[in-house]
Amino acid sequence: MPAQNLRLPGPVPMPDQVRAALANQMLNHRGGEFKALLGQVRSRLGKMFATENEILCFTSSGTGGLEAAVVNIFSPGDKGLFVVGGAFGERSAAIAEAFGVNVIRLEHPWGSAANAYALRDALREHPDVKVVYLTHNETSTGITNPIEKLAAVVHEESSALIFVDSVSGMGALPFETDAWGIDVVVTGSQKAFGCPPGLAMISVSPKAWEVVNRTTMPRFYWDFRSMRQAHREGSTPFTPAVTAFYGLDAALELMEQEGREAIFARHARAGDLVREQVLELGLELFADPPYNSNTVTAIKVPKGMVANEIRDALRVNYNTIIAGGLGRYTNSVLRIGHLGFFTEEDLTRTIEQLGAVIKRLGGS
Repeated sequence: MPAQNLRLPGPVPMPDQVRAALANQMLNHRGGEFKALLGQVRSRLGKMFATENEILCFTSSGTGGLEAAVVNIFSPGDKGLFVVGGAFGERSAAIAEAFGVNVIRLEHPWGSAANAYALRDALREHPDVKVVYLTHNETSTGITNPIEKLAAVVHEESSALIFVDSVSGMGALPFETDAWGIDVVVTGSQKAFGCPPGLAMISVSPKAWEVVNRTTMPRFYWDFRSMRQAHREGSTPFTPAVTAFYGLDAALELMEQEGREAIFARHARAGDLVREQVLELGLELFADPPYNSNTVTAIKVPKGMVANEIRDALRVNYNTIIAGGLGRYTNSVLRIGHLGFFTEEDLTRTIEQLGAVIKRLGGS
């Protein structure tokens, strides 16, 4: 199958070094070789998360990591404040509700950023919340929320844990887990890390561990305690996706070579480039500045057109794959991913193809 020009907000194209690492032969996941691999991956992840916290690695999607967080930091009936402004914030709230959490939604319009003043008011209205959930990078809308500012409000107003979904932000956008006082952070291997789907990586603070050790939520596969104990012994409680660890280690080596700040700067340039070129086509951005994401750009579909027609034409004519909208915006929004390992030429070519398709289909 010819390689697609994959410009989704995840999964993303894999660099050659990751692909080569994935071809390594299987090894004993209970042996010393895997112990060394796991230890190196966790150490490198700590640097990317900017934390001294222990990092847990589950074989799962990012959504699995979010569910793992829910069942470890909530007991049934606990009150959680979920700041929701898109499909992925809504998904996390739905996961919590499925496990009997008393979910309080603080909603903000899709395409806008979460508001610190509204968060302060909500915390004062609900002083008994045990956890505050925030989405770092809302992939469905192309918004990056101001986590540092929001976390500061939580620390001022509450003793609640701060739980952040950074599945599409970590490794591409600035994030300071310890400096900002974030208790639980979840990310996934298939986004900025440029690896296949299959690993959820989770940072857990000492404050969060106190809660984990006393929560009464049923858990088995997702139990943080058994994963931490196994990790300390150089293993996992159950069979891990060994090849995914090979790939992630290779990706983290590349990221270390580039450096965190250089990675953030590259993604910032990519965000500016894509937004500028989209506007030059006469298209409108879905997200409100200045909180536009530097990993995904959401675009309003021109009047009289539907997203799936444009996406199909890009696929058929150029083998280029972009995403449509989610939820009620399924056919009225297009999303272009620019995260992980890419070149500016990759992005420019995609925007040129998008312009040609829209012109061919009769758009403005």
